Amino acid sequence: MTQVNYFLTEEQQMIVDLAWQIAVEKIIPVRAKLDEAEEFPWDIMKDMAQADLFGLYIPEEYGGFAKGCFENCLAVEQLAYGCIAVTTTFAASALGGYPILLFGSDEQKARYLPDITSGKRLVAFGLTEANAGSDAARIQTTAVEDGDDWIINGTKQWITSGGEAEIYTIITMTNRNKGARGATAFILEKGDPGFSFGKKERKMGLNASSTRELVFNECRIPKDRMLGKKGQGFIIAMRTLDLARPGIGAMAVGLAQAALDEAVKYARQRIQFDQPIISFQAIQHMLADMATRIEASRALVYSVARTIDAGANDVAKLSAMAKLFATDMAMQVTTDAVQILGGYGYMKSYPVEKMMRDAKVLQIYEGTNQIMRNVIGKALNKEYAKK
Repeated sequence: MTQVNYFLTEEQQMIVDLAWQIAVEKIIPVRAKLDEAEEFPWDIMKDMAQADLFGLYIPEEYGGFAKGCFENCLAVEQLAYGCIAVTTTFAASALGGYPILLFGSDEQKARYLPDITSGKRLVAFGLTEANAGSDAARIQTTAVEDGDDWIINGTKQWITSGGEAEIYTIITMTNRNKGARGATAFILEKGDPGFSFGKKERKMGLNASSTRELVFNECRIPKDRMLGKKGQGFIIAMRTLDLARPGIGAMAVGLAQAALDEAVKYARQRIQFDQPIISFQAIQHMLADMATRIEASRALVYSVARTIDAGANDVAKLSAMAKLFATDMAMQVTTDAVQILGGYGYMKSYPVEKMMRDAKVLQIYEGTNQIMRNVIGKALNKEYAKK
């Protein structure tokens, strides 16, 4: 748990303490087992639901706590200290829930948000396909009107919580001639006719998180499942990612903090040349850089989350910065932690090798870090063009 004073309110500190307790008592004792068995963490999801964490960002009228991006980041950071595979499942439910919260009709919100708040039903977000991820205009999944229904055909790839979630917010093409402006969002439910799942993917890391294809074969859903307006799908996806990316940054901070703690603990205990290796300047400098990068990332993530909660309009650049900087940092810090532990760091009996494997995906999902740099660069070009 971070000990730095970021002037949290009493309520925010309670969120931190609660998430920390779950990380220490529920996640850390089983994270190696979940990783090895590639087991979905249903029991921990139930613990999070009982702690009311799923409702942090959802309005009170739907049973939530009406908190913001910042409070969500606080919880995610502490949970990620335990395991980012477990935390990804938790965070993915917010990713899938944001489109309904932001663009859903009153009827859709009343139908879905209470179950999302209570953790009764997990949500997943479906944008990525085999040939479309960063390039949303290449989406091949289609939705065609048929009387009072929509018929959906296509596949979504690498969907977090695929097959486990009960609710899915997906982006389809309803008018390919309009490119990205021809995309439309829909709400699907597990069990809809023509909706099935591909095999569970095996991954380098993040093994306790389920990753599967969503397969739509003449999937028929009623018209009231369209989310927002026709042609608004790309806007829905981008607004959702702008809100979610600081959470990925927070996840990176929590993971990196755990790796640093392991590295410091080991360096204090490991004796070489009759002294603990933390007394060697080379190790001290590595640890100092790790700690500084973590704190810089934490400050950036917190600042961006608070800016979003203050109602800033265009947050794409800042959100991309928080995701980019923190996740690059986490990859570096976990790699350095393995190096400090030496041969032990490479062994599965120590947690840092898992942390390093898990860290890599943070630079990839919800927009690769190369795409984050594109977002930032384009925003800067646009800003300076106005000067």
